[in-house]
Amino acid sequence: EGGRIPVDSTWDAEPDAEAMALLAPYKKQIDSVMCRVVGTAEMSMDRFRPESLLSNLIADVLREAAAEVQGTPADMGLINIGGIRNSLTEGAVTIENVFEILPFENSLCLLTMKGSDMKQLFENIAVRGGEGVSGIQMEITKSGKLLRALIGGKPVDDERTYTVATVDYLADGNDGMTALMQAGKRVCPKGATLRGLFAKYVERHTAAGKKITSRMEGRVTIKE
Repeated sequence: EGGRIPVDSTWDAEPDAEAMALLAPYKKQIDSVMCRVVGTAEMSMDRFRPESLLSNLIADVLREAAAEVQGTPADMGLINIGGIRNSLTEGAVTIENVFEILPFENSLCLLTMKGSDMKQLFENIAVRGGEGVSGIQMEITKSGKLLRALIGGKPVDDERTYTVATVDYLADGNDGMTALMQAGKRVCPKGATLRGLFAKYVERHTAAGKKITSRMEGRVTIKE
């Protein structure tokens, strides 16, 4: 065949160029969406256990988002550290950053829980060595035992009902959050993706002239 390029490889090479030409206008569109700046982060934030700046922020976003469903924020916000896949760096926040941080198709779920089930939930979180929480304070041991928990600064009342704003993935009992399956009521508003809620939160703060910030507050502490 005297060094001729095999027919297959030339055939393979052609559609790629064609496909690229076809996709070019869409890529341009996607790039412009992904590069859109939605706000500014005051500081770099990472995610880790037992408590971190970024997991605190995202749990706050979930807890506040409940107000659109029930008129007031939830008693507790909860996000799994494993669902946060990247850190947020200081400076401009783009839609691409939001996708990198929250790549999963997770959506808001608002659960109504009895106090006794909330205690079980805190035990689930203790076993994991902490998760992203808002509205509560917990003390746990290194070995994953729950020592103490407060909701809104008060001890848990077994007979009272509380609301937990989390994502559907956890509401289904994944990542060891089996207590969430005891919820008496479950509302998962259509189209309320965590990614969308987070982007909206950033945009709302930007419109009010604020940068995105977070604090370490001893939400989950490990006692020896």
